[in-house]
Amino acid sequence: MKTDLGLAGAVVLVTGGVRGVGRGITAVFLAHGAHVVVCARREAATGAEFVPCDVREEEQVSALVDGIVTRHGRLDVVVNNAGGTPYAPAAQAPPRLHEKVVRLNLLAPLLVAQHANAVMQRQDAGGSIVMISSVSGTRPSPGTAAYGAAKAGLANLTASLAVEWAPKVRVNALAVGMVRTEQAHLHYGSEAAVEAVGKTVPLGRLAEPEEVGACAAFLASPLASYVSGATLRVHGGGELPAFLAAADVDHREDS
Repeated sequence: MKTDLGLAGAVVLVTGGVRGVGRGITAVFLAHGAHVVVCARREAATGAEFVPCDVREEEQVSALVDGIVTRHGRLDVVVNNAGGTPYAPAAQAPPRLHEKVVRLNLLAPLLVAQHANAVMQRQDAGGSIVMISSVSGTRPSPGTAAYGAAKAGLANLTASLAVEWAPKVRVNALAVGMVRTEQAHLHYGSEAAVEAVGKTVPLGRLAEPEEVGACAAFLASPLASYVSGATLRVHGGGELPAFLAAADVDHREDS
């Protein structure tokens, strides 16, 4: 039985909402009866309204938000999902790459949030902003150091905006762990490797994109009306400590 989250008819923007985790988020909001606008640089079939936008560009973001308000009269929810990074060891990565990664994963969500907040502050019901962060911001992130640093910054940004923009606008974040998307093989390799990686998670598998979407929908919904400034970890229990694989003590014998 699907829980009624009170999102029917809500106008929702999901950045990067056409593939991967973003596509799962879009699907969940659509299933709850929201009118979803997705933006990305390239279109893909999602069942949502599509607007091309590079969220790093201020003029494009302004036009995106203004257009939503013109067409639909309001903007109730923003899910700042667009982000990502290539693998690049910090010692070899050029400074320009680091700048691009931080701009996409930290400054772009701030830019979108600023424009959304300007609209939401004028609405009687205010609004809700959900940042899609990563466990990379809460643990070492070798090979994606700038990404991890940006995601760590996103958690602090979430807490700060929640204070500045209250009481009209709630701002929360998800710290997302490993997710099985159509690009999982690029991160983990073969299907056997994906399964093996999933076994390192206490829940025994990678997340599905819709499971992340369900958490985003909850935080955006009236059910979370007293939740703001929070970062919810969506990681299946985290990652098993590395020392457990190296240890040869069987503590089961102590029980």
